[in-house]
Amino acid sequence: MAESADTIYRARRVITMNPAQPAAEAVAVRGDRILAVGTVDELSSWSDGRVDDRFAAKVLVPGFVEAHSHVMAGGMWTMPYIGYHDRRGADGKLWTGCTAFDDVIDRLTEAESAMTDPGEPLLAWGLDPIYFRGERMLARHLDRVSETRPIFVYHASGHLATVNTAMLQRSAITADTPTPGVSLDESGRPDGELQEPAAMQLAGDAFARLGSVMRTEEAMWNYAREARNTGATLITDLGTSQLSDPEQAERWQRVVNHDDYPTRVVVALSSMMGGLSDPAQLAAIGTDIGATATDKLRFGIVKIVLDGSMQGFTARISWPHYYRAPDGHPGNGLWLLAPDQVADIVEPFHVAGLTVHAHCNGDEATEVFVDAVEQVLERHPRWDHRHTVQHCQLTTKAQYRRMAALGMCANIFSNHLYYWGDEHHDITIGPERARGMDACGTALREGVPLSFHCDAPVTPMGHLHTMWCAVNRLTASGRVLGEDERISPNDALHAATLGAAWQLKLDHDIGSIEAGKLADFAVLDDDPLTVDPVAIKDIGVWGTVLGGVPSPADTMS
Repeated sequence: MAESADTIYRARRVITMNPAQPAAEAVAVRGDRILAVGTVDELSSWSDGRVDDRFAAKVLVPGFVEAHSHVMAGGMWTMPYIGYHDRRGADGKLWTGCTAFDDVIDRLTEAESAMTDPGEPLLAWGLDPIYFRGERMLARHLDRVSETRPIFVYHASGHLATVNTAMLQRSAITADTPTPGVSLDESGRPDGELQEPAAMQLAGDAFARLGSVMRTEEAMWNYAREARNTGATLITDLGTSQLSDPEQAERWQRVVNHDDYPTRVVVALSSMMGGLSDPAQLAAIGTDIGATATDKLRFGIVKIVLDGSMQGFTARISWPHYYRAPDGHPGNGLWLLAPDQVADIVEPFHVAGLTVHAHCNGDEATEVFVDAVEQVLERHPRWDHRHTVQHCQLTTKAQYRRMAALGMCANIFSNHLYYWGDEHHDITIGPERARGMDACGTALREGVPLSFHCDAPVTPMGHLHTMWCAVNRLTASGRVLGEDERISPNDALHAATLGAAWQLKLDHDIGSIEAGKLADFAVLDDDPLTVDPVAIKDIGVWGTVLGGVPSPADTMS
């Protein structure tokens, strides 16, 4: 509920994303909905609502809609962070990046020395060996931390892990282990890198703990607080919740529908982290759980995963495949679903009226999913399905044209341009493909509805950064990747708000500031449409307004 029956929030500027009235002076709120938008005089004519000037020097934009992230972002901070870039934890603590092998070893050694149970595995997260030009971090490096305590290091991408020799031995992972994704050294023995879920699951209780951290109420609350701190009023847990588990579904309902929970959430149906895997059974659960939706907690979407990670060399990309793959690499990535089965997997979800979101980093994966959607539409015509290709790292112009013709959407991982753009240019896919990756410009030119995402915890939550990436296309070294794929700040703001709301079939309720919609706003210190585009990511976030109620960001230390 709002703080009063009617409140008029005056701002330096209100950016609406409504083409009939792109900007305004103020917005009036009645209950949890927008009463009207316009000048203070106009809004005062509706009622005797009080004028609230707390945002008089701020800029209001529609609350950011994060259509691809994971609740594990709120739970990972129970483990040491060993990523390359600085990250701020859910408690506000700044973790400096580990920019050298020795930094990683030192942080893990410090964490190991604080542990008391000698049999307890040490878990850490955020590693990406591709930043350390030269050799990859493998079991022999982690053995420097401990030769007796099992160690499991989860990569930043979420698609790989590195374990030490003690973990290999504890998990009985040998050269004879038939599971795809167990990396072998030159002598044919496991080197400690476990690629993709099937291989990571061999690490038993260590991998299971990753699943457990995202099921806690603490993780759900931290997830929402990070979103609120970056201006997001709706976040999407895309595939890391087992909604087939009644306890997990009930936990989401109890937490998100709490009056103090500071965001709205869409939770996707998936079998990514275990649980049921039969598409027909999952589709039935999706239909049933949809009846429990509220204004704060929504369902109705499904996540499937076709391939892996580009920087982990497990994404499926077309010929000539990888540019400079590690020694011993098979030449292409891994299929996580058999390509000839994808249409049959999509079909029951499509028939049930659910929207399918498919992880497709490589263009081979995109091709398989687009083919599957086309086949399913031939069998079961359905308008306005909004099936979405997630990540779209290497989606081609021809694929975007097909997606537009089939009524599909794109959710592009624009943050890759900054965090891994240099590595993609120099190592994974080469200069030409790197200039065309995460092609927001092409998607818009070909008429594909667009959003983009952070994929937290893979990269930090925050649409001001994803916007900045799409607008500027700057890598961490300052290189511009594909100048003609840049989009305007207005198109970027649309993708971060109304575009994402459209993909989630919530554009009738959120995504723009106009009469009748939920009163959800991001409160910014400056105007993302008028500042120097290079400064977009540095705009301060006061917090949000959710359903008419102001919610200031946590003070960071």
